[in-house]
Amino acid sequence: MKITSIGEILYDLFPTHKKLGGAPLNFIYHIYKLIGEGNIISRVGKDVLGTKAIDELKFAGLNTDYIQVDRVHPTGIANVTLDEQGNPEFEIDTDRAFDFIELTDEINHLISNETDCLYFGTLSQRSETSRKSIQSLFNNSDIKYFCDLNLRNDFYVEDIISASLNAADFLQVNYKEMNLLNDLITQIDYNTEKVAYELMEQFNISMIAVTRGKDGSSIFENEKRYDYSATDLKVKDTTGAGDAFAAMLCLGYLQGLEINHINKLANDFAGEICMIDGALPKNDRIYDNFREMLGIY
Repeated sequence: MKITSIGEILYDLFPTHKKLGGAPLNFIYHIYKLIGEGNIISRVGKDVLGTKAIDELKFAGLNTDYIQVDRVHPTGIANVTLDEQGNPEFEIDTDRAFDFIELTDEINHLISNETDCLYFGTLSQRSETSRKSIQSLFNNSDIKYFCDLNLRNDFYVEDIISASLNAADFLQVNYKEMNLLNDLITQIDYNTEKVAYELMEQFNISMIAVTRGKDGSSIFENEKRYDYSATDLKVKDTTGAGDAFAAMLCLGYLQGLEINHINKLANDFAGEICMIDGALPKNDRIYDNFREMLGIY
């Protein structure tokens, strides 16, 4: 399984500390730690945070060859506040390095020859430069496209959402985003199952996962619905939980695992991430059991 992600690398700035993040990075970090492979296409500034990001990723073992360095625009940042339940709110600065991802021959080669699945979202499509680069990689019939919609603030328009859905082979949204998709696109009396099947038919999507945080998730595939209710966990910080779910969902689906099993694994892994500070674990022990459950040794 050769998996690539494209999009934002940024630092989540909490009141007392900062953590490396960005959904595409969180996703591919988990993928790499689970299967020992994975590439990210992104862009950071030629600044302290950009250097720190690349150093952290190299130390973790990830390939940084496709992370561009921008001499004009600074590394992305998101100011994060947590509510009493540990749910984050993000305030994301504009005109950051990840808004200016350039398409290169090396990236085209990576997608055409060394990628089985491409992960992408909508935040890094907010600017014209990165949007054109990302969307130019769509429509390669030899790879699968995983869209984690990940709507942030007002950094999306209907055209970006429609283009992303058109490209997607499988899609992950949270329940709030599912309601928004109904308001913008399907426009029917809201019912999660009906909206899911309508989207799958309209955009030729093979699978949709709808996450509900501590209340679990629903996966729709082959006209069947699979529900999972998560067990109670002591939540410290839900930042990155959806990205952890996405990584496990992607690996399980590409492995051809049974959907109920994937649903449980994804919820359990996301739950583990909720019990740590930030989106990325400080050590790799968390991955050991899940690697075994995925059948990856």
